[in-house]
Order: sequence, then structure tokens, then C-alpha cells
Amino acid sequence: MTETREVAPSGEATAVTARLSTLDRFLPLCIAAAMAVGLLAGRLVPGLAAGLDAVAVDGVSLPIALGLLVMMYPVLAKVRYDRLHAVTGDRRLLVPSLILNWLVGPAVMFTLAWLFLPDLPAYRTGLVVVGLARCIAMVIIWNDLACGDREAAAVLVALNSVFQVVAFAGLGWFYLHVLPGWLGLSTTGLDVSAWTIARSVLVFLGVPLVAGYLTRRLGERARGRAWYESRLLPRLGPWALYGLLFTIVVLFALQGHAITAQPLSVTRIALPLLVYFAVMWAGSYALGRGVGLRYERATTLAFTAAGNNFELAIAVAIATFGVTSGQALAGVVGPLIEVPVLVALVYLSLALRRHLFPATEAKP
Repeated sequence: MTETREVAPSGEATAVTARLSTLDRFLPLCIAAAMAVGLLAGRLVPGLAAGLDAVAVDGVSLPIALGLLVMMYPVLAKVRYDRLHAVTGDRRLLVPSLILNWLVGPAVMFTLAWLFLPDLPAYRTGLVVVGLARCIAMVIIWNDLACGDREAAAVLVALNSVFQVVAFAGLGWFYLHVLPGWLGLSTTGLDVSAWTIARSVLVFLGVPLVAGYLTRRLGERARGRAWYESRLLPRLGPWALYGLLFTIVVLFALQGHAITAQPLSVTRIALPLLVYFAVMWAGSYALGRGVGLRYERATTLAFTAAGNNFELAIAVAIATFGVTSGQALAGVVGPLIEVPVLVALVYLSLALRRHLFPATEAKP
């Protein structure tokens, strides 16, 4: 992924575009093509889905797990870990992030699920599970593409990981059993252990985080920071997008039949998701601007609040309700909607940068 941080937000848009790689410029088309290839492959190649899903890591297909690791490693190798202390002391960022992720986000998804799907309990439950799974993976890509603060993203993702292990099962019990009971609505149980969540965090965040940290630490020690950032990172960068595209192809190949065989169900599930992503991103972005965050951190706040950990949501839905359940289908539709919507929001964020943050200086 080509670096664009040295271009000031007040510069011409054409100057920014000129510095992007071909893959970066045509990213929406590449993602749309990857989704189409995956869907077609899943429908037309007999036995492909079964083969891809034959080996699983923590309930997630091994090819998807590998794609996620390849996707996250280059971005985490870019993080300047010696700057993390400057993020942890920023309460204007940390406090709103925790509130948005663990109070507002699940409540918004619960509300939308009941408003849009009152007659479809399986899909409704699946959406609630998606809302509880806060993003720890792809958000790193969206944040980086939008020129957000990498160090802040690393800290917020780490916090989400801790809260995910501690709070996921309890919040699932509250939003699927306790709160509906208080409101006189139908209730659902969710039997998921903290260890299940912890394994997901260790695999999808812990492995690339350790690899990224060691790469920077050892690379800078051996050749210096200038060499590391000017020579090594440009070689690692494109692999993040290669991993993203590979993950999308495999994900949609695995679920191609379920998605294309139930277009009406996909549409019903997609509508509340569209509203959710728009509300969470716009509200978080506005909040970041309102509390005085600079562009980079306001952007990071918005994407970490809007994104969801679809791989965890799918794994929990499959383990609890079964691979052919409506809950699992709702989890699968999550990335179908999230990927194109958040790519569009990346471009919207970059466009708003010049108008809402005219005095912001780009990070070196």
C-alpha cells in the first residue's frame, strides 16, 4: 500500500491520487471484482466451498485465517510502537472509543435488528451477535487507507480485544435474553465461552501483532529507521491489500450459494446493516470532530466504532446455531455489506479531510 501521509490535506486531490499505486486507485473495483469472483466460484465450482472449509482455525476456514493474517501483518509492521504512549494518554480518544464500541454500538444494532427484522428471529439474533463483535481485524486496513493514526488504531484494537474477551458473552446474554425480557420481547440464549473469544483474539490479532512488532524492532535495530521505512515497508505494504482481496474471494466463495440462493433474505439483513454502518461512522466522526481530535484520530475513532469483527461473529453463530442457520447467514451478510460500505467511507473521509480539518498537518 503506497504511503500518502506526507501530502498535506490542503493539497490538491490530484496530488494525492498521483501518489497512489494502481491497486490503491482502483481499490473499489478490485474489491467488487473479488466479491464477484468469489460468488461465481462458490456457485460454479463443485466442492470448492467444502474444500476451503475442510480445515478451520477457531471455527474459521484456514484460507480465510491466512488471508486475515497476511492482510494485518504489513499494517502492524508500520506502527511506530515507541509512540503508543502518546495515544494511551489521550482521553478524548480512548473514552469515546470505549463508549461507542461497548455501549452505543451494540445498542444501535439491537435497536435496528428489532426495527427491521421483528418477524425473523434467527436473522435478528445474527445481527445482534455481529453488533457485539467489535472490529479487531479489517479496521486496520480501512484506517490505514483513510490515513488515520496507526498508533491510535493499534491501541484501540488492543482495547477492543481485551473487552471482547471479558464482555462478549455477558453482553450477548444481556442483549439476547435480559433486555428483550424486560421489554416483553422474545428471548434467545447464547452459549459461548470466554476462551472461544480469547482464541479468536490470539489468532487474528496476537499473531500479526507480534510479527509486526518483531519486524520493526529487529529491522530498525539491524538497518535503522530510515532504511526500514523507506526500503522495507514499501515492499511489505502491498501484501495488506493482496491479503484483503484474497480473503474476500475465499469468504464469498465459501458463502456464495447461501448468498445467491436467498436474495430476499440478504436484502432484509442488509438494510439494518447499511443504516448501522452509516450511523456509527457518521456519529463517531462528528463526535471526534466535536471533541477536538485531529483528522487522523477522528478518522481512527470513526472506523474502529463502525467496523465489526465478522470472522468472530460468523464463528460464534456457526458454533452456537449451526452452519446452515439464519444466524450464520446474517453473519455472512455482514462483510458483504461492510466491505463496500467502508471502502466508500474511506474515500468520503479523505474528501471531508480538506473541508473539516483545513488546519491539520499530515503526519510525517
